[in-house]
Amino acid sequence: MDAVTEWLARGALVGLGATAVMDAWAWLLRRGFGTPSLDYALVGRWIAHWRRGRFLHASIARAEPARGERALGWLAHYLIGVAFALLLLAACGAAWWRAPTPGPALLFGLLSVAAPFLLMQPAMGAGFCAAKTPRPWLARRRSLMAHASFGLGLYAAAWVLAHWPEL
Repeated sequence: MDAVTEWLARGALVGLGATAVMDAWAWLLRRGFGTPSLDYALVGRWIAHWRRGRFLHASIARAEPARGERALGWLAHYLIGVAFALLLLAACGAAWWRAPTPGPALLFGLLSVAAPFLLMQPAMGAGFCAAKTPRPWLARRRSLMAHASFGLGLYAAAWVLAHWPEL
């Protein structure tokens, strides 16, 4: 397998695995503590509105619903996870993905919180770093914890792949 194909394949698998870990974390918080998690239908709604040239919303929850928004949101969630994994693997190189260590993955997971803080939340009406939410610091802490779980998932998925006999 050539280097680009290996990078793409590993990036896809690491991203899918890391995103699944993030979702497992959200599920545990929801089931164990009643902690609400992001409704990916709203992400899908936001993306669906792009076709109409609408990128910014006062409140995405009050925006017109879009057909298939939940599926679109979940698809985007996993594709974004793959994109972040590809960036991590490109930044760290083959030496890291063949013998991963937790530091770069956890750091990258935490840095990935910039996407919701600086892009998604403002565009969906929640303000920069969730400033317009009822409890901004709680929303920020939940986002940081979710992205830390994503970083842990990046490491775990990369470790599994590095130790998988056929890869």
